[in-house]
Amino acid sequence: METPKVMCNRSAITKRTTRILGIIALSLFWVTPLMAAEYGSISKDGVNIRSGPSTKDEIYWEVFKDFPLKIVKRQGDWVKTVDFEGDSGWIYAPLLKKKKTVIVKVKKANLRIGPGKNYEVVASALYGVVFYPGKRDGEWMQVSHSDGTKGWIHRSLVWP
Repeated sequence: METPKVMCNRSAITKRTTRILGIIALSLFWVTPLMAAEYGSISKDGVNIRSGPSTKDEIYWEVFKDFPLKIVKRQGDWVKTVDFEGDSGWIYAPLLKKKKTVIVKVKKANLRIGPGKNYEVVASALYGVVFYPGKRDGEWMQVSHSDGTKGWIHRSLVWP
């Protein structure tokens, strides 16, 4: 008995493959922004980060106004967060605002008058100082501080 030969229409397979790849690409286009990390900042000084989603849970530490946090989970009126040092805890959601801030993650960072190492240093910022981000130019970000200090900082020196 002779085994049957399968005839295949390469054009039909190519069209079907192209359609499938197109659907995958389109779904990634729509899903990726939804999976993007969500960040917030603290709305006032003295906000507690807790071990769980309740005021009865242990207080891990206290954070100050504008401190940036990454939101990793939501549970009712509470959010689980991670800070720039990788520490996690829970915060009552209304105490977070959507305004983005960045925090210096190195011992000392220079702020410059322009986006690049060739520009003059206008100020230095120490570990844990919070800034409001502005426009970007490649790997550089213009930032401002609540005290009025402004300058450009390399993205690798701040979080997120």
